[in-house]
Amino acid sequence: METGPKQVAQQTVFPILFTIAFTHFINDMCQSVIPSVYPMMKTKFMLSFSQIGMITFTFQLTASLLQPFVGHFTDKKPKPYSLPIGMCFTLVGLILLSQASSFYAILASVSFVGIGSSIFHPEASRVAFLASGGRRGLAQSIFQLGGNGGSAFGPLLVAMVVVMHGQGNILWFGLAAILGIIILLRIGAWYSAHLALRAAGKAKSIEVPHHLSKGKVAMSMTILLSLIFSKYFYMTSMTSYFTFFLIDKFQLTVQQSQLYLFTFLAAVAAGTLIGGPLGDKFGRKYIIWFSILGAAPFTLLLPYANLFWTGVLAAVIGVIIASAFSAILVYAQELVPGRVGTISGLFFGFAFGIAGIGSALLGRLADHTSISYVFHLCAFFPLLGIITGLLPNLEQKKR
Repeated sequence: METGPKQVAQQTVFPILFTIAFTHFINDMCQSVIPSVYPMMKTKFMLSFSQIGMITFTFQLTASLLQPFVGHFTDKKPKPYSLPIGMCFTLVGLILLSQASSFYAILASVSFVGIGSSIFHPEASRVAFLASGGRRGLAQSIFQLGGNGGSAFGPLLVAMVVVMHGQGNILWFGLAAILGIIILLRIGAWYSAHLALRAAGKAKSIEVPHHLSKGKVAMSMTILLSLIFSKYFYMTSMTSYFTFFLIDKFQLTVQQSQLYLFTFLAAVAAGTLIGGPLGDKFGRKYIIWFSILGAAPFTLLLPYANLFWTGVLAAVIGVIIASAFSAILVYAQELVPGRVGTISGLFFGFAFGIAGIGSALLGRLADHTSISYVFHLCAFFPLLGIITGLLPNLEQKKR
């Protein structure tokens, strides 16, 4: 963390990138506690799938609505120390969740975690951008890898610490949040130093202008948001209901189903790391196209597979579909130069919002049909990736 802010003008600042990625790991690991305790909470509080969906909806709604506004505000007035403040909200949410004694107490708890997420993501994504040295796809992938790694390891830790020993042990995750607060205070100091350097005119801009019309930019943004809709509607079926699907179809225990969820989420983390650098090298449009549409054959096969092939297909889907987000986010940031916080907040917020709405709708659908039907239906969403062909190739426009 002794890296000087002057380095941001010349090269990729890897110490900062890996540090902000680690705090993203902590943030998303703490968030992953929520869906990971669903089977336990469903039994303990006799919740329906609709109520499970409402918990996710509440969390994702609070995590999504504020993000574009936070990003827009910090584009104009950057707030380096908002990062530890966001983690403080997450800490409060975990403490409340560990002691929740009713469905409504759970809703209040996850709201705090969602608010923490909405404060963290736009500014943390800006830190990754500032430390990228122009290698924006790589920087975003490293940042996203931290978050997806936390989402993958969270369910494993919940299975070992919470499911086996009780709801009160969610408090252990609060220690990770406290560590995150301490680290983010250091990140805030680096960020503040960079802002001072920038104010003095000593930090070189890494924004690259394009020559697209406003109409073309608006159309491209609509396509990108449609792809986020496709990706995250499918992703929420996996993160919120994959364990229930496995328990229902293969009669697995909660702990066994969490291992399969970990496999999927670990594959998501791997795919995230791959997508950004490949987008830097080959063009983000092609990575987006492959990532969304390329997952479709495997999502269509998954509901019909046996247990072994379900695990294999889940891993393949995770790697392919996860490679899109870093490419989509950087592509959108390049469409609207100078609005890193606004675009990051919009896309993170929209992704969380779609996941929350999707979880609520899929929960109601599962109650009225079956969890198997939900997975048969969601398998078709990646086919929407075909519209990626309508996106302009920004690399050619720049040249």
